[in-house]
Amino acid sequence: MTNPAPDQPLTFLLSPAHLGGVRGGQLLNPAAGFPLAQRLHGSGGATLGELFSFVSALYFRGKLAYASRFAPPAGRILVITSNRGLLPPSALMRPADLAGFGAVDIDPDDPRYADPLRRDLRTLPGGPVLFLGSLATPKYLAILEPELGARLLVPGDFAGLGDMSRGSRLLRAAAAGQPLAYRGTAGRSP
Repeated sequence: MTNPAPDQPLTFLLSPAHLGGVRGGQLLNPAAGFPLAQRLHGSGGATLGELFSFVSALYFRGKLAYASRFAPPAGRILVITSNRGLLPPSALMRPADLAGFGAVDIDPDDPRYADPLRRDLRTLPGGPVLFLGSLATPKYLAILEPELGARLLVPGDFAGLGDMSRGSRLLRAAAAGQPLAYRGTAGRSP
């Protein structure tokens, strides 16, 4: 499949960042002194996009930069979550929200993850959906493929690349203004 026309509505789906590492722990520490953590724990909260970009400083940041650069005016950017379906990167988060994400595994057999994701996928407008995330496990595609069918696209050269390589490739493409080539998921390598 060729890439959608620049004015065609395109939805970007971004896989989430893992909150269980060192950087996630730093964010969740109420005594953390850096500005992002202070905002998260303060009355205003912080956005999902900036929190996940902090936790995954290369891969998620690359996904968000790429989607932000190439989303057409009628397109949308949504982040897959472990327990709340799809959320925009601009959604305000508080510590309890992040703790809730950490309490549910991303497992297609877990209804706490699968049901909200299926619900939100069914409300997406028509048109292509570009998934920026791992193709190596069924945790995303086991739900995305049946719900989206031929509408689901992925970057053509993501198969076999690690997170760091994918993140840097996305950042370079966004900076250069050159979108990657997309393909459907039929016949993908496991």
